[in-house]
Amino acid sequence: MPERLTEMLMDTWTPLIILWITVLPSIYMAPMNQSQVLPSGSSTGLKRLNEEQRVLHRSKRGWVWNQMFVLEEFSGPEPILVGRLHTDLDPGSSKIKYILSGDGAGTIFVINDKTGDIHAMKRLDREEKAEYTLTAQAVDRDTNQPLEPPSEFIIKVQDINDNAPEFVEGPYHATVPEMSVVGTFVTKVTATDADDPVYGNSAKLVYSILEGQPYFSIEPHTAIIKTALPNMDREAKEEYFVVIQAKDMGGHMGGLSGTTTVTITLTDVNDNPPKFAQSLYHFSVMEDVALGEPIGRVKANDLDIGENAKSSYDIIEGDGMDIFEITTDAQTQDGIVRVRKPLDFETKKSYTLKVEAANIHIDPRFLSGGPFKDTATVKITVEDADEPPVFSSPTYLLEVHENAALNSVLGQVTAHDPDVSSSPIRFSIDRHTDLERQFNINAEDGKITLATPLDRETSTWHNITIVATETRNHSQVSRVPVAIKVLDVNDNAPEFASEHEAFLCENGKPGQVIQIVSAIDKDDPKNGHYFLYSLLPEMVNNPNFTIKKNEDNTLSILAKHSGFSRQKQEVYLLPIVISDSGTPPMSSTSTLTIRVCGCSSDGIVQSCNVEAYVLPIGLSMGALIAILACIILLLVIVVLFVTLRRHKNEPLIIKDDEDVRENIIRYDDEGGGEEDTEAFDIATLQNPDGINGFLPRKDIKPDLQFMPRQGLAPVPNGVDVDEFINVRLHEADNDPTAPPYDSIQIYGYEGKGSAAGSLSSLESSTSDSDQNFDYLSEWGPRFKRLGELYSVGESDKET
Repeated sequence: MPERLTEMLMDTWTPLIILWITVLPSIYMAPMNQSQVLPSGSSTGLKRLNEEQRVLHRSKRGWVWNQMFVLEEFSGPEPILVGRLHTDLDPGSSKIKYILSGDGAGTIFVINDKTGDIHAMKRLDREEKAEYTLTAQAVDRDTNQPLEPPSEFIIKVQDINDNAPEFVEGPYHATVPEMSVVGTFVTKVTATDADDPVYGNSAKLVYSILEGQPYFSIEPHTAIIKTALPNMDREAKEEYFVVIQAKDMGGHMGGLSGTTTVTITLTDVNDNPPKFAQSLYHFSVMEDVALGEPIGRVKANDLDIGENAKSSYDIIEGDGMDIFEITTDAQTQDGIVRVRKPLDFETKKSYTLKVEAANIHIDPRFLSGGPFKDTATVKITVEDADEPPVFSSPTYLLEVHENAALNSVLGQVTAHDPDVSSSPIRFSIDRHTDLERQFNINAEDGKITLATPLDRETSTWHNITIVATETRNHSQVSRVPVAIKVLDVNDNAPEFASEHEAFLCENGKPGQVIQIVSAIDKDDPKNGHYFLYSLLPEMVNNPNFTIKKNEDNTLSILAKHSGFSRQKQEVYLLPIVISDSGTPPMSSTSTLTIRVCGCSSDGIVQSCNVEAYVLPIGLSMGALIAILACIILLLVIVVLFVTLRRHKNEPLIIKDDEDVRENIIRYDDEGGGEEDTEAFDIATLQNPDGINGFLPRKDIKPDLQFMPRQGLAPVPNGVDVDEFINVRLHEADNDPTAPPYDSIQIYGYEGKGSAAGSLSSLESSTSDSDQNFDYLSEWGPRFKRLGELYSVGESDKET
């Protein structure tokens, strides 16, 4: 107790002690030499310096001081005295002046220039600035000459306990596994104090728990939080709120304190086994349920969470272990019971299963608490459903000969209703699989019959689908595929494999093989084809050729003699009879064409035509073909050129033979009207070529305008029309202004009986007035067209 009291007194009164600085004699002053820097421009100073060197040997330092202290946060009516400066050169007169410079000089710290007393003018805070470096100097008051060199000293701000501890990183969050033993580390907290840690106990902190006992404890000096209660169960309480206090002054009375909060969460461990919500589950399912469909769910609850709550389900016992399966729903952790194999109400109506749920992740620390698994019983009842018919076989294979008679029975399919209340079955053929309707089926007994003839060479297999339908419920339908194989019978005669044409050299030798022929048969005998070849009976003693059967089922044609000549006979026809080995055997006669040809000495065919004799000796058949091809190519080019010339577009310039337009020439007299049945060739009225070789454009009106001729007086009805037309034709031929484009020639004479009157424009053409020919359309379709032509002509003329 006395030691504690002494420590408290020292902490309280030590900051109040003012360090009085006394003048200490200096040991020596180094003599000045000529190398020291003197004020520039002072020659007398240098002389005085030399005189002083001769008199002065060593000078003493006038004053020295150490650190000064000032108490922080000190405030009073008067400035606080920090310390006093004094020099031994001060004789007590007022000729000495003290000067202070450095950190805070003149603002925070003020010196009495006469006495050397230093006062603090403001309240200081050590946490803002802990020390100040100042410089003091004594000068002559009259001359301001320094009496001694300047000297530095430090004023330190002495700390007081004015800052409370703070938890900068708070509030805190921590976790610890549930069921942890006492003393398990949870977390560590840290508080800071702004006071001086090396001076007194202002920054000496002690930690304690204000809230959170008895579950947790804290080390007073290290601030490490640990568990204080064993077997804390997350399932009982998961989160704890702890309040931590930090107090300075070593935790003694009068110290400052700060608090923070720590939220501690217990993490889960697998300390709880799964437990089924009920020990017995009942499910019912229809017998026609699809495979893999879920029929029910079971659930084993686990108080743990996350990975510790995951369980796997298995069927460990029961009479339906191969019929059902159970899987785990990853989202809900339910056990889903599914169907693995088809159910049949008529065979078995119920099943009993024993299912087990077991944790996937086991914590060995808690195995002593018992097995982490649980079991439950599942009873499944199968309910009857109206099932479709069931065929006696999943597929059927039938065989029939291709010559089978119509309506003959090929085979039979059978089906039954598997339900307890059996329903009659009706059969039918899916006609999408029998578009040609080649087969029929008896709806009652399922017998399949032939409806149309079969041909194995056309189609060997026929695949149809038979449909079975319950008569009491047409929605219950089953289908089965039926494959029908058509068996072969010998109904096709053999024939040549290809159209053969043999070539015989004129210089051939007797016994030479002319051609080797082969035969084919569309039938498919079991042991393969074997053909018999022979000549027609009347050709057995053929003087020119003979045949020979080869081992590979082919036939060789041989020449009996030499000396064949194209001039004598160019082509020989050899009928050959081909028979197969079927039952009954089939045969056919094929004719081989043998052509006599000219060959080279080595037997290469060169020409097979009689005309080849008249060709030059050195000209081969290939050369003749090449020449003929060139001639044909030239003819084709000429024909194409002529065709293109004929179809070429008509030019704009009128040429000699291209003016095919029909022109209606204008005359001074009218024709015979409706009674004029005399027809003439309009080609004689065509305009001849222009004078001096001028070919006018068809699409451009000539610049030289046609001067209308004076119309003639009407002539009697007995005038010679042929002579009149010839005269007008002569005039038109000699008129250079005659239009080459389509025009209408005006006649001055109207035939008798015409209801239209005179249509002559000879007089109207000399008038400047506009003509309107719309009234012609009222006279009938013939005159309507004439009016349109006239209207077009007038408009063109104006243009």
